[in-house]
Amino acid sequence: MKLAAAAVALMFTASTPALAAAQLGRDVAPIAYDITIDPNAQAMTFTGSETVTVNVRKATRTITLNAADLAISKATVDGRPVQFKLDNDAQRVTLTLPAAAMVGLHTIAFAWTGKINESAAGFFAIDYTNTDGSKARMLATQFEAPDARRFAPMWDEPSFKAKFTLRAVAPKGQLAFSNMPAIVTRRADGTQLYSFRQSPVMSSYLLFLGMGDMERKTVMAGKTEIGVITRRGVSDQGDYALASAKRLLAYYNDYFGQPYPLPKLDMIAGPGTSQFFGAMENWGAIFYFEPELLFDKKRATESDKQRIFVVVAHEMAHQWFGDLVTMSWWDDLWLNEGFASWMENKTSADLNPDWFARDSAVAFDREGALALDATAATHPIIRHVETVDQIGEAFDGITYQKGQAVIGMIESTLGPDKFRAGIRRYMAKYKYGNTQTDQLWDELEAASGMPVKSFAHDFTLQGGVPMVTVAGGKCVGGNTVAALAQGRFGLDAASKTPQTWRVPLRIGTVGGAPVSKIVTGSSTEVTVPGCGAVVANVGKGSYARIRYLGDAHSALVANYDKLALADRVGTLGDDYALARSGDQDFATYAATLDAVPADASPLEWSVVSGQLGSLSGLYGGTPLRARINALTIRKLGPVLAQIGYEARTGESPLVTNLREDLVGRLGRAGDPEVEKRARAYFAKLKTDSSAIPPAIRAPILATFAANATPAEWDDLLALTKAETNPVVKNEYVRLLGAANDPAIAMRALELVKGDVLTAQQKPTILRAVAAGHPDMAFDFAVANMELVNSVVEASSRAAFIPSLGAGSNDPAMPGKIQAYAEKNQPESARGGARRAIAGIAVRKAVADRLRAGVTAWAG
Repeated sequence: MKLAAAAVALMFTASTPALAAAQLGRDVAPIAYDITIDPNAQAMTFTGSETVTVNVRKATRTITLNAADLAISKATVDGRPVQFKLDNDAQRVTLTLPAAAMVGLHTIAFAWTGKINESAAGFFAIDYTNTDGSKARMLATQFEAPDARRFAPMWDEPSFKAKFTLRAVAPKGQLAFSNMPAIVTRRADGTQLYSFRQSPVMSSYLLFLGMGDMERKTVMAGKTEIGVITRRGVSDQGDYALASAKRLLAYYNDYFGQPYPLPKLDMIAGPGTSQFFGAMENWGAIFYFEPELLFDKKRATESDKQRIFVVVAHEMAHQWFGDLVTMSWWDDLWLNEGFASWMENKTSADLNPDWFARDSAVAFDREGALALDATAATHPIIRHVETVDQIGEAFDGITYQKGQAVIGMIESTLGPDKFRAGIRRYMAKYKYGNTQTDQLWDELEAASGMPVKSFAHDFTLQGGVPMVTVAGGKCVGGNTVAALAQGRFGLDAASKTPQTWRVPLRIGTVGGAPVSKIVTGSSTEVTVPGCGAVVANVGKGSYARIRYLGDAHSALVANYDKLALADRVGTLGDDYALARSGDQDFATYAATLDAVPADASPLEWSVVSGQLGSLSGLYGGTPLRARINALTIRKLGPVLAQIGYEARTGESPLVTNLREDLVGRLGRAGDPEVEKRARAYFAKLKTDSSAIPPAIRAPILATFAANATPAEWDDLLALTKAETNPVVKNEYVRLLGAANDPAIAMRALELVKGDVLTAQQKPTILRAVAAGHPDMAFDFAVANMELVNSVVEASSRAAFIPSLGAGSNDPAMPGKIQAYAEKNQPESARGGARRAIAGIAVRKAVADRLRAGVTAWAG
């Protein structure tokens, strides 16, 4: 599953009551499901029936499985009716048999009715408008995690793998689609019965069903048919994703050493939105929301195009890591998500080298992980999960971004060939099965001959970030000797509690050949070939912060332009973070920033832009923010002037992305030229929906929306109401909440109470308002809690309202969030509130810590 961009920051928790700690018993296990579904899309209900072949391993009179929000009307075992009892809080149904079912195979049958939801949980609907103005409704499923139980009674845990045969009734003229190909039978009443072939054994959360007035376009990749399924009229926007998937399938078949096992691989584009996810790896039927899959050349930016490739790569990697081999339980979710996140960057780097994906991962993904891991709210990558609430909490930036960084560190330590050999061993040994993390370490150790577990456990079984301090750099006999000391990097007191790691590092001198060393204990010395400035963590392959003391830092800055790109952006990231934590003074970071030359890589300027934006955000509502914004315009304005507002033929994708970043950053900083252009471009949209060049469309619209007057906001609202393209409409909805003017922001919030927006769009505008007015958005949501919770997906609900206040600088906000959580949430569902409060505390501490240095620097 690829999280929606905002969901990484949200790090949601589920909202259902805490379930019983125990997993389902193992005495009865499913072998095969045969399910028939008949939806009534207009009434938002469906009927279902199923027969499940089960293996009874120990004689029993009771059988318990999962069911939620289902009205079960019949249950039989081996054809005979049995008593059943639903436990709605535990999301389980228990069958009581008149006599014990003996060891062996048995059949269980159910009939039920269920509801089709407005938000993406279980079986859900997506409402949209066709280009001719007519209304349409698509149906789809979202089962991770764990919502297959809202579709049919199931053993809804990842280790209960079984085969699935699915049948679905679809209206005349509509297309239905699932994990496997189908045979279609026209029925006397005009409806169609889709009978899908039986799937391989798989976990319940990977089952999928969708239907609607859709069209399908295909290409062949070897023996596999790859398809893209879209609403009518936009299938050509799937061409880029189809071409990318074809390249990726060949890459993955080779890399994993196991050919893709299903006959087809569909990519389904849903014209909606989610607070939580952007795409889901259903085996053979990957679901995406449209912006993650469809490339609209008239409106999409280069970064949008790259995002499509990255998301397709992520979800296709799951077809092996997650679908073919699945974690045994949610403790090891990172095996799915960390690996898919790492693979999305690896494939981007190997198949699109001009994107500099590995360097970009250092600049952004690595930084995201290290920041999340350096507060009191961190946790180990592998953590014990018992309740539904805790399953929800597992989908966060630690699982995704830190997981990705740790996997990259292990590949860097073992070498790409040995690492891949271990992955192939793992896939061959455990295909169609379930695993725990140590089974992966075993195969990597067998392939590499290296003690992977010994250092991997340090990074997966405890939270936190190691900090390696480099001192000295004395030249002795043609070699350089440096002192290394290990500590812990943290942004608050709790995250500075002492810990030790075995840290794999590559260490060298500028331009010299690095040596590999595992840093253990509190201090050590290292000797590297050549004389010169020491570079620790060459290539930034290891998961650690590097702090250079005194002369070691001065030497590095003096040789900044000789460093590889990954080391330059990584050093910028380390020095900025160390200033934030108080481990270095701000002047040390400023010295590194000043070393960035005017002709630096566009990626470096993107990092600088992000850091200036971060500093500005620390001082909202204070005079210092205006000074930082003025400095931002002085520093970044000339860079934008150099590359221009218009894309140039043959320019690097990094330049295209930098232009988008700079226009947005300068617009937020109040650059009058950007504001002027934004207003001029928006005026043209009234007569030409593609008037803004794609390369700058998103930041130009963001600048306009942020600075909109009441009359201009009314124009934007009118444009939103008239728009029929669901992707563009959702973009405009977000922009309606982006105004700097508090009065306009309140008008945006009032839209949540009306019917202008769909249920799926209302959380979008709430979050948009919260980005600029967190106190207002939080207070509104608390005052309208029942309404807000009704439109927020169940898996995001508990953390959603606390997250709205997480950007506040008001000293009263932590108390307000705490009071809200204590009043409305069980203890197990307060993780989102705790993280919001910890984030506010960290931001305040960082702002206080940096204020004097930033004031002197900003001039």
